[in-house]
Amino acid sequence: MKHPQKILILDFGSQYTQLIARRIRESKVYSEIHPSNYSIEKIKESLPQGIILSGGPMSVYDEDSPKISKEIFELGVPVLGICYGLQLIAINHDGKVEQAKDREYGKVNLEISAQDLLLDGVTHNSIVWMSHGDLITKVPSGFNVTANSENTPVCSISNPDKKIYGLQFHPEVAHTEEGKKIINNFLFNICKCKPDWTPENFINSTIEEIRTKIGSKKAICALSGGVDSSVAAILISKAIGENLICIHVDTGLMRKNESAAIVKMFNDNYDLHVISIDASELFLNRLDGVSVPESKRRIIGN
Repeated sequence: MKHPQKILILDFGSQYTQLIARRIRESKVYSEIHPSNYSIEKIKESLPQGIILSGGPMSVYDEDSPKISKEIFELGVPVLGICYGLQLIAINHDGKVEQAKDREYGKVNLEISAQDLLLDGVTHNSIVWMSHGDLITKVPSGFNVTANSENTPVCSISNPDKKIYGLQFHPEVAHTEEGKKIINNFLFNICKCKPDWTPENFINSTIEEIRTKIGSKKAICALSGGVDSSVAAILISKAIGENLICIHVDTGLMRKNESAAIVKMFNDNYDLHVISIDASELFLNRLDGVSVPESKRRIIGN
């Protein structure tokens, strides 16, 4: 479905990416999440009103860390980088990012040193939520530092001429007291969006779009039983009926008998073709001996 205005979110692996999209939609602006390697050609085709670069678990200097095309910053489209996204902005504009002496995680006071459109109306010393192990040690060329904290000298940067902004903290989480105001500043002050998107016609328009794209072909839906995959399965089923094949994978990581309960629930209440696969032995064997949470997350995800 085409939208006259939308915010494009590029996901670099942050646990908060879905929350960014939710905050935007709560402000009645449509948003879409795409992987970090979403091509510059597709970005141009989508005509976004603004682009948000999410946080992520890696360092921008890691050899296999996700990168970004510099062309994004030359589109004339407003860009907001959050955490990892801020650091991507920095290294793509002759800035420098280094490992912090101490990882900063939790609530800190935001000391505003200069006003700009992004921090307009934000209270000095308000609480923000940090979650980072790297920080900017050289301010990128053409940018101004607009906020800092006790342990992080660069919490917020801006280049109003190029409409590029960055935050080291996470405005999307509830712990950031004025996060909603900051996000709205980006949406309405910088991107010039209008708060006119509502989900009222979303179901019908989405079903029609799915039906048009798939036609008479078969489709597969990975069905975890969570809200996202369940809603997707029902919508696709309404669009193409028996041509949808749902696959539920028991990873062995859910509660006792939960996978069986999920399959039974869909079989008893919905007209879906659900295939259940027991892959618990595979997952548990690969996780054996792994204690680092991030390593576990990558093993499960891959």
